[in-house]
Amino acid sequence: MSYTFQEIQEAIQAQFGNEVVVSENIALQQPQLTLTKESVKDVCLFLRDDARFFFDQLSCLTALDNGPAKNTLEVIYHLYSIPFNLSFIVKVETERGDGKEQLPEIPSVAGVWRTADWHEREAFDMYGIKFSGHPDLRRILLPADWEGYPLRKDYTEQEYYHGIKVAY
Repeated sequence: MSYTFQEIQEAIQAQFGNEVVVSENIALQQPQLTLTKESVKDVCLFLRDDARFFFDQLSCLTALDNGPAKNTLEVIYHLYSIPFNLSFIVKVETERGDGKEQLPEIPSVAGVWRTADWHEREAFDMYGIKFSGHPDLRRILLPADWEGYPLRKDYTEQEYYHGIKVAY
């Protein structure tokens, strides 16, 4: 049986209460459910383990910077159920922090889907989002001593890196 976006949302709210859902956007071609960041790991476990849905694959986890004016970052999770050919998107929104000492923190889902390990490391590397409980959260694309997070909208590249001019 294939479930609708609304039926999956209702199952989440029945399991966790209405307070875990921040908002929904069903006007998009792929509807999205925004969750509280505190609930994302538990909801993802539920969506993976519930026999009605069995979202056994995290197809993609990506981040988005809404800019300094809105002062938020988003993490978007594209879930897929192979046996039911069912897709579902959840996302979490968090404050940006200062991008230096204060970085946003979201619970890791690497224990739910192993593929999240790489995706969360990439989001950390590019956006400075910490994933609490991640087994190996360190830079994956940039050197460990790189300054800043290049996909943030307020990122300013360093002029030199180990004596090498960075800008072309």
